[in-house]
Amino acid sequence: MSKLCAADEAVNHINSNQRVFVHGGAATPLALVDALLGETSRLRDVELIHLHTSGDAAYARPEYARSFRVANLFVGHNMRGQLDGDRVDYLPCFLSEIPQLFRSGRRALDIALVQVSPPDKRGYCSLGVSVDVARAAVDSAKVVIAQVNRHMPRVHGDGFVHIDELDWLVEHDAPLPESPPAPASDEERAIGHHAAQLIEDGATLQMGIGAVPDAVLASLTSHRHLGVHTEMWSDGLLPLLECGAVDNSRKVVHPGRTVSGFVVGTKRLYEFIDDNPRVTQYDIGYVNRVNVINRNPKVTAINSAIEIDLTGQVCADSIGHRVISGVGGQMDFIRGALTSEGGKPIIALTSRSAKGVPRIVPALRAGAGVVTTRAHVRFVITENGAVDLYGKTLNERAQLLISIAHPDDQEALERAWHETRA
Repeated sequence: MSKLCAADEAVNHINSNQRVFVHGGAATPLALVDALLGETSRLRDVELIHLHTSGDAAYARPEYARSFRVANLFVGHNMRGQLDGDRVDYLPCFLSEIPQLFRSGRRALDIALVQVSPPDKRGYCSLGVSVDVARAAVDSAKVVIAQVNRHMPRVHGDGFVHIDELDWLVEHDAPLPESPPAPASDEERAIGHHAAQLIEDGATLQMGIGAVPDAVLASLTSHRHLGVHTEMWSDGLLPLLECGAVDNSRKVVHPGRTVSGFVVGTKRLYEFIDDNPRVTQYDIGYVNRVNVINRNPKVTAINSAIEIDLTGQVCADSIGHRVISGVGGQMDFIRGALTSEGGKPIIALTSRSAKGVPRIVPALRAGAGVVTTRAHVRFVITENGAVDLYGKTLNERAQLLISIAHPDDQEALERAWHETRA
């Protein structure tokens, strides 16, 4: 019997009361997701579980509440307005632990919807731009339905899936969603300059996506022998790979190779990683494992935050009670950097948000999630400078953080700190 079928035939194998994994990021199988909406008349109480996805995620709309519930492992922009804590909810879990969540059966998967490259002559497809938790989903789901897309790059590592592991195949060619870099502001460029002073030649980098990480990377072109072991990366890294600043020569784990769990970016990035033996992607449970991360030298983990209080507590997943992202892998890499020889965990953020809201605050808002504890925080950078909180008392930390807050916020922060201590 042929495994090839149309998208509507493939999703007809999904039944009510099942749990369905949806491949995330730029690998979201949009043809299968669209076909799923055609099954709402018969489907009831299907849980869709995923990291951030591309597209408009129409299945999360209130009109489909009888058919679908959503368990977000990371809340993307297309979910923030739909999150209600009931039919659309958030499941907090370190990124490194999600594969085991699936494999252990604690959150058992009935179906996995993934997107792959066409099979090679030996029958192997690639999970392409997002291996991350999809590897575990494919391994543990009872039924795997794959959208096969010739635009999906073949990426080295452990994202290869033999066609025999796929139950149903839907051929649908479409360019992958793109996330072009945003231009950096003056404040973000200043953060990049301060970070570059802390990053040593031969360091192993972890960074995310966005203007701040890109500004940091743009400041490193004169560095040498940098390595990359990160949960994800984007176009901002390409210039460093192309100019030779990143050569991965000093790494202990996978020397000579740029290691990650997924990538999100533009067509230029997707073409760069296609069949590139110097780029590898692995199960995120391996990539984000602390005792893998810390084997590399001078691990420098660069992460952002929504706000940080004067004792060093970092909120990175919510604005008060409103979840807007997830815990992700920040703590995995903070801990990995702390225990790496010469490692430096860095929290980098502008002193105020784009709307002018202070981000260094006397206390986190009610309901804010503490993603990184004050005992784990070390370097904090804003456009106004960099401070090291390691070995500092609460009062010493407060003074250091006030020194890099927005100048117009410093007096109020001093006053609030003294009132707190009174």
